[in-house]
Amino acid sequence: MFLLQSPTPIRDRPIQAHSRTDVFLTCFLPSFPGTPQQGHTTRASSPSKGIQGISGGGAAMGIGEHFEGVKRHWERNLSFLDYFKKVYGRAEPLPKWSDADVEEFIASDPVYGPQLKALRESRKFALAGALVGATHLGGVAFKYSKAPHGVVLATGFGAITGAVLGAEVAEHWYQLYKVDKQGANLRFIYWWEDKVSGQKS
Repeated sequence: MFLLQSPTPIRDRPIQAHSRTDVFLTCFLPSFPGTPQQGHTTRASSPSKGIQGISGGGAAMGIGEHFEGVKRHWERNLSFLDYFKKVYGRAEPLPKWSDADVEEFIASDPVYGPQLKALRESRKFALAGALVGATHLGGVAFKYSKAPHGVVLATGFGAITGAVLGAEVAEHWYQLYKVDKQGANLRFIYWWEDKVSGQKS
């Protein structure tokens, strides 16, 4: 009867250091500089040293990247303020444009022209939805209530609801969720500003 002997005694094998802190960081947190990865043999270290390494390097870097991401997020969300500043925050307001001017811009800009055209067409859906909603709910309130204030409230609520539903239908019909709406409007404002300044000069 033969016994298989291990080439290296168990007591002489290297020990993988897996403290509670190391296991938690490996399973639940992203990789930081100085954080032991799963399956790597490391030296046994105290949990306080691992926490100090993370808080000193990786955590500070992660907080900075987080705030940069938040800043970019709110810059995108508040980009519509540029449109109002460009249109209403001017010392000398821009002259009114006509439908012919809009059609000229649509024909001249191959990128933002079709987007602006789709935005203009989507207004028809919102107006049609508002008309249908106001007529329906206003008629129902007039038929069953006969109260003037009830008819007015029902008509207004129906118009708002119909406009929102119509705009949502247009959003999917023209795939406006793929369009930079503020970018298209701002590009038209820039184009109109250049055209007006060229006419003045």
